[in-house]
Parts: sequence; structure tokens; C-alpha cells
Amino acid sequence: MTSEKPGDAVHATARAAATMPARPNLILGICCMSLLLVGMDVTIVNVALPSIQHDLRAPLSDLQWVMDAYTIVIASLLMLAGSMADRFGRRRTFQLGMVLFSLGSLLCSVASSIEVLIISRALQGIGASMLNPVALSIITNTFIEPKARARAIGVWGAVAGISMAVGPLIGGVLTQTLGWRYVFLINLPISVAAVILTARFVPESKAARARALDPIGQLLVFIALACLMSAIIEGPRIGWTSGLAVSLFAATAASVAALLIYEPRLAEPLLDLHFFRSVPFSSATLIAICAFAAFSGFLFLNTLYLQQVRGLSAFETGLCTLPMALMAMLCGPFSGHLVGHHGTRPSLLIAGTGFLVSALMLTNLDGNSAMSMLLLAYAIFGIGLGTVNPAIANTAVSGMPKSQAGVAAAIASTSRQIGAALGVAIAGTVVNSSRASGMAFTRATHPIWWLAAGCGAIIILLGFVTHTAWARASTHRVEASLLRAEG
Repeated sequence: MTSEKPGDAVHATARAAATMPARPNLILGICCMSLLLVGMDVTIVNVALPSIQHDLRAPLSDLQWVMDAYTIVIASLLMLAGSMADRFGRRRTFQLGMVLFSLGSLLCSVASSIEVLIISRALQGIGASMLNPVALSIITNTFIEPKARARAIGVWGAVAGISMAVGPLIGGVLTQTLGWRYVFLINLPISVAAVILTARFVPESKAARARALDPIGQLLVFIALACLMSAIIEGPRIGWTSGLAVSLFAATAASVAALLIYEPRLAEPLLDLHFFRSVPFSSATLIAICAFAAFSGFLFLNTLYLQQVRGLSAFETGLCTLPMALMAMLCGPFSGHLVGHHGTRPSLLIAGTGFLVSALMLTNLDGNSAMSMLLLAYAIFGIGLGTVNPAIANTAVSGMPKSQAGVAAAIASTSRQIGAALGVAIAGTVVNSSRASGMAFTRATHPIWWLAAGCGAIIILLGFVTHTAWARASTHRVEASLLRAEG
């Protein structure tokens, strides 16, 4: 056993500084540009949905596809993008993602039909899948010293909140003054600047040993997600018991079954099923799905409600959703501090309560609901959204070997995107089915608020479950199993 000399920490810091690339803060800024684009794109597009629906004569199900074509592709390709970056170079993958995202944005802005817009959104999703996880990997490899890395990731988290806060406002202003097409055009100057700055200042880096690619596993994940969302979104139109609907659900089940059989046979699978034997990790996955399903459904329906029922402009809609975004931005750093000092339970309990209370406040929503009540519900929901993110990340990676932390975080990120896609799909489908029977829009949304409240209750329950002795023991067993496999 060796003892640490007094100067060792100083020498370690000096070595870390020596290996740090030039202008690390500029590299951090460049990487944050991708987060700003991807995060802002969700809230901007939500505000523009009613205008898109009017101009392209799109039914509600097509608006669901405008949102879900983006999130399904991201969810399917996140882990593949990380493997590509490790194998072929992080800078190269980041630049390719930015170019594809820019091309998708350009095609969205000139789309002449809703079908073209949906396809262009899928192309955006391919590019977006190569941005945030790869950018975070670049940051991790740029900031070697632990404290500097922690500060850089803190900035990254703050930008995530800012992107959500400015999205509705910018989307509202652009939609109302220039038209919804500029919601996508605004991405182009930022993307071009990011590509040029990346080429000039970001050094190339690769993993010493890249994970093996798993094309079959990747294909099975995509088929499962695409078929499930197609069945949910198109169910009201094609009939839930139609041959096509039954075939889509059957294809989903078959893909999941094949994934469960095939993945354990690989030395380096796309989806390591061993992780799910850890109760905290499985809980983090379920929490991410519940939280982001509630969020995406909440934002999707409230945007339509404010403009189509209350008659607000796109800009006024952006202002109304601002309390949610601001509370999310403020509560994110607070939750990070809370997790660091008291574990994830307090954050999960606060988050679940925020989702539960805000959703319950909307279960009697009608066309004359007080605006003060709506703004309060949005603010409380923002508390839940901001508080849950650090808890998800910490719960997912805690107890995992360091070599597996990146994969665990990638699965948690994928779960967020799956939740976002499910939220839009389920919310739009329930409302679509209810309105087909002559029910008013506001009354048709009530089941969704009860579902969102249920998501909040699940998060509260898992906040307790993840801190039981049983949960901790399961994590220790998984950690030991993974370490043996590495050895």
C-alpha cells in the first residue's frame, strides 16, 4: 500500500492542466451550442404547432408525428452515436451531426406538406442524436481535473434550462412575426457557427478501445419504438382492432422479445440487460420515462389549449409557459446541490409531488379556467421538471463501475426520449379519440392530467423504493458482476 505525498495532488492537477486542450472554455461554449439547439427545438416547435396545423392542413395525429419523428429517431440512435464517436472520432461525429441537423432544419423550413415536414424532422433527429451525448463526451475529455469538470457540467446543465426558457418566447415571437418556418431557420446560423468553430478549436479524440457496434440490436430497438408509436398514434384512425394495428403491436412485442434473447449473447451489447437487475437503475429508467412522458404531453396539450381554446397568440403562449421553464432552470442547480448532499430521495419526492399537484390542478380544466391557476400549475410543474433531472442521472450511474457509467447514462438519456415520444403519442391519441365522439377539447384532456398525476405518484413511490436495503443490495450485486466480467 502506498501513501500519498503532500505534493501529489498538486502534481496531479498540474498534469491535468498540461493535458487540457487550449481554450477549454471556448470548447465548452461550442458544445453548449448543440445543447441550446436540441433543447430549444422542442419548445420552439411546440409553440408553432397550431400555425403548422393551419398552414399545412394537418390533423392532430400528424402534429404528433411532427414531434415524435424527432424524438423516436433520437431515442433509437443515442447509444449508436456514442459508439460511433468513440470509434471514428468525437469531433468528426459532432460535426456530422451538426450538418445533418442543419440540413433537416432547412428542409423543415421549406416543407410544402406535412409529410415532408415529418420526414425532415426525422433527419433533424438523426443529427441531434450525434450532438448532445458526443458533446458531453468532448467536455469530459477536455476538462480532466475533477473540479473543473464538475463546473463545466454545471454550465452544461444551466444551458439546458436556458434553452427551455428561451424556446417558447423565441418560438412565439418568430411564429407571430415572421411565420413558423423561421422557427427552423433560426437553427442555421448557430449550426454553421458551431461547425466552423469546432473545426478550428476542438481537438479530435477517440476512445482507447471503442465498444463493438451492434447493428442487429440497433435495428430491433428502432423497429420496437417505431411500431409502438405508430400503433398508438394511428390507432384512432385505423381502428384499434384492425389488422394493421394488431400487426404493429405484434411487431413491437416480437422486437422486444428478440432483443431480450439476442442481447445477452453479445460480449458488448447495445443494451446491457445486466444493468436492469439493479433496482435503482431500473427505477431511474422508469422515472425518466414517467417524467418526460408527463412533460411532453403537458406541453403538447397546453400549447394547443392556450391558442385554440383561449385564443392566445403564439407569443402570449410562450409567455404563459415561461413560469414552467424558469422554475425548471432555477430548480436544476438546487436539485444538483440537494443530490450531492442528501442523495436522490429528496429530489425525487419534490419532483413527483410537483408533477402530481400540477396535474391534479388541471383535471377540471375548461375554457374559462382562471389564468392565475394555469400559471401556478405551470410553475409547479416546472419545479418537478427541474428537480427530477439530476436525480435521474445520479440514480442511473450510482453503483456502476466507472467504465460502465457512460453506457448507463446513455440508457437513461434514451429513456427520457422514449418518455417524450410516448407522452405526445398517448396525449394526442386520447384527445383524438375523445373528440371523435363529440367531446370538447378541454374535457378530452382530463384523462391525460390524471395519467400525468399517476406518473408523479410513481416517481414518489420510486423515491422511497430506490433507498431501501433491498435496492442497495441489488446494486452491489450488479456492480460486482460487472467488475468480474471486466476482470
